[in-house]
Amino acid sequence: MHRAASAMKNLQKQLLANPNSGQFNVLKRVTAQPSCDVFINHRGADTKRSMAALLYDHLARLKLRPFLDNRTMKPGDKLFDSIHNAIRGCKVGVTVFSPRYCESYFCLHELSLLVESRKKIIPIFYDINPSDICNLDNVNCSEKDFLRFSKALVEARYTVGLTFDSSKGNWSEVVTKAADTVIKSLMEAEGEK
Repeated sequence: MHRAASAMKNLQKQLLANPNSGQFNVLKRVTAQPSCDVFINHRGADTKRSMAALLYDHLARLKLRPFLDNRTMKPGDKLFDSIHNAIRGCKVGVTVFSPRYCESYFCLHELSLLVESRKKIIPIFYDINPSDICNLDNVNCSEKDFLRFSKALVEARYTVGLTFDSSKGNWSEVVTKAADTVIKSLMEAEGEK
């Protein structure tokens, strides 16, 4: 680890000493990039060890930079700052809706931030129908948050997504479809620049 950090510092010094090299532009681009390409919004108790983890691993193998809280954050990171920065910096959000998703204030808050930031959201309806995601009966929140959450859920509900039944579905297929959709969305986002 120490050797890698030392090598990176030496590379940076060499590139800064010769700013006309093409490598300098690559270094500037790499260091200026946001912390993630895709933010994975999910209810941990339902999907962290299944759908969310499989999708994170698949996207990482494709050399993308997904954000999944338990995989991306390190000890000492500030939870809300890290999540808010990742949402602000991402180009695409994947929301894994599960049967108990709407019971989580944090899931709904993250979804609302994605919607308010005008990020493209790719919903995955995991063991749930899209028509079932608007139930906020079990969420303890302010009236302001209730309105934010309701608006975000309605937007997500009427966004074409992927559906998956964990008892019958093909895990590999749904993860591959989700990753393909993320890649197409990232390419579209790059084309808009």
